[in-house]
Amino acid sequence: MISVIIPTFNRAKLVVDAVRSVLDQKEVPEKVEVIVVDDGSTDDTEQTLAKVNGEIEYIRREHSGVSAARNLGISISRGEWIAFLDSDDLWLPGKLREQMKFFAAHPDIFLCQTEEIWIRNGKRINPRKYHGKPSGDCFPLLLERCLVSPSAVVVHRGLFDFAGLFDESLPACEDYDLWLRIGCRFPLGLVEKPLVIKRGGHEGQLSATIASLDRYRIEAIVKSIRSGRLSPEQRNAAQKILDDKRRIYCNGCRKRGNFSEASRVEALVQRALRD
Repeated sequence: MISVIIPTFNRAKLVVDAVRSVLDQKEVPEKVEVIVVDDGSTDDTEQTLAKVNGEIEYIRREHSGVSAARNLGISISRGEWIAFLDSDDLWLPGKLREQMKFFAAHPDIFLCQTEEIWIRNGKRINPRKYHGKPSGDCFPLLLERCLVSPSAVVVHRGLFDFAGLFDESLPACEDYDLWLRIGCRFPLGLVEKPLVIKRGGHEGQLSATIASLDRYRIEAIVKSIRSGRLSPEQRNAAQKILDDKRRIYCNGCRKRGNFSEASRVEALVQRALRD
């Protein structure tokens, strides 16, 4: 079974489109369960989803953030494989079929993603070259920026036993943090077809509400270094990226007069590098 987990918060219209894109998947070799975790929406999400034709498990919880919603979905899911879909994104019909074919051809890989089509404010945009999705053993590339999209991945649930779940203490970059924990030990797969439509620029998009994502990437890299799971080469790569991000972020804080935040992050990084 493949368990598809869709967290949502106040996106009644968008989440219906997302759910339908899962129900419209074609020729999937496994049974698919769809779990929508409503993170305390105050709009008519529940009533709107009730009108969708198809089998959906709907769970409502108090508002606790996207990581808590995804983790709840994982905890109640029954599938050997876990897929995520953000409620503002869409899948094209062959998405799951192509990924399960990939796993059948690569039995040593337990996470793969697909390419994406990016839509911002209703218009298609082209990702930059540095947004290229990696494959294989690619931990150094994962450190640079978040190159794995939750809406594009299918993950064997055994990887969560190894790496843990999404960190609910991080208000952003929680996916970046998880991919570092997985990517330091496991190769990543890639289906080189754009099978996800990633929609951005709309009101309420989480990444647009966070002042500096690098603040939370720094925390994630510190966690990775202190985990004890990195090889010497991986640790050296992590320390270099951490120092670069620390310098850029702290210089920005000082320019804005936020000296206390700069000092706090400097101390956090120095402790990590001493351990």
